[in-house]
Amino acid sequence: MFTFAADNMTTEDKIKKTALTLFLEKGFERTSIREIARRAKINIALLNYYFRSKENLFNSIFSSLLGKYTPELNSILSSPLPLEEKIKLYVEEYIDILLKNPRLTYFVLSVLHRNPDKITKMKIFQSLYNTGNFSTQFYDEVRKGNIKDVDPTQFFINMLSLITFPFTIKQVIMEKNKMSEDTFKQFMHERKQVITEMLILTIKK
Repeated sequence: MFTFAADNMTTEDKIKKTALTLFLEKGFERTSIREIARRAKINIALLNYYFRSKENLFNSIFSSLLGKYTPELNSILSSPLPLEEKIKLYVEEYIDILLKNPRLTYFVLSVLHRNPDKITKMKIFQSLYNTGNFSTQFYDEVRKGNIKDVDPTQFFINMLSLITFPFTIKQVIMEKNKMSEDTFKQFMHERKQVITEMLILTIKK
């Protein structure tokens, strides 16, 4: 998830990478500051110097992960592009992000499962799913008679589900279909077109 060259990894990077691994393995609540420090091979005082608390450490990791990609996805939703082109670009970009960061989906889901209030109140998360412009454009297209009268919220959730669900059952897909890592990546690249065509069919008159 964090891709740092070993020679260039700072102490802060090392702590975040170690904490992310433990959060994914054990969950946020069951991971202690002491364990993070031990696994990162530093003392607790140094960890506290950088992050003050486990909560701050979590927020820093989550913001690092999503903060890099939120502007890219939001710029697509907020762009003046035609609706169909916007859908296509959003699907492609989101899949590319998850292919580069395969543990991102697991991390978000694990936190949502254990403490949904923690993640949904974070500004970075709210920004990621800020769909105001997209919904306005959707309603305009419905009003003009260009697409079916489909609820944009339902559509957006369908789009997110089609993009993210294969990553949550990645190991099942790979095992059942005897896929290698490279084959799965190719499969997801092919799904870009499958998902886009499926979504557009649901709104075309």
